[in-house]
Amino acid sequence: MTTPKQLLVQAAARNNAEWCAAMSRSHGLAGEFGAQSWAAPARTPPYYPDAVTLVPGADPAALTARIDTTAPGASVKDSFADLDLTAEGFQVLFEAQWIHRPASAPALASDLAWEVASTPDTLRAWALAWADGDGNTDPFRTELLDDPATFVLAGHSPDGRVVAGAVASRSTQVVGISNVFALDSALDAAWPVVLDAVHRLFPTLPVVGYEHGADLAVAIRHGFEPIGPLRIWLHG
Repeated sequence: MTTPKQLLVQAAARNNAEWCAAMSRSHGLAGEFGAQSWAAPARTPPYYPDAVTLVPGADPAALTARIDTTAPGASVKDSFADLDLTAEGFQVLFEAQWIHRPASAPALASDLAWEVASTPDTLRAWALAWADGDGNTDPFRTELLDDPATFVLAGHSPDGRVVAGAVASRSTQVVGISNVFALDSALDAAWPVVLDAVHRLFPTLPVVGYEHGADLAVAIRHGFEPIGPLRIWLHG
């Protein structure tokens, strides 16, 4: 019998795959959803997997046959941490936990104002803050602004600077949060403004995402619970 927590993990995995698909489309790359996974035929943008499993027990050989393992950097998001891809030439890059926060959980107070980035200039300001000064804004292209399920959330200081933010990805059952950041890596300052924005934009949807290490501990402090493991596999 599938438990409510397992259903949440499946919803989170599907939501995350839809976000990876949106990011890939913004770079001109069309992936495809199958019964067991979403996969892209060519290398996806930096930090994004070439495939995401959607159900437990995906076939490893069939999964890796859908992606390009000849170019460096092929990766797979093993959403249920139940695959062994070593025979296909992969190794575990890191492990993480899916997280969940109920829609009914109280919204948190924040001192920061927020907005949804809606112009190339506001998206670039967000991306520069996300990159924390290293200039690597390329993953977040203006084509993302045309995606109706993607909401780039920017938290502003009183002087108007972007100092915190995240990406919210809406799907039918959940809203996924990714790319959470705050200047000086103070994620305790980011989650209140991000959750306030999500609560106002999607008051009836539970919030999901995934984190690991110290970032997982911060998310738990802000009302999330771990609901299941995942693994990221890297080829070579």
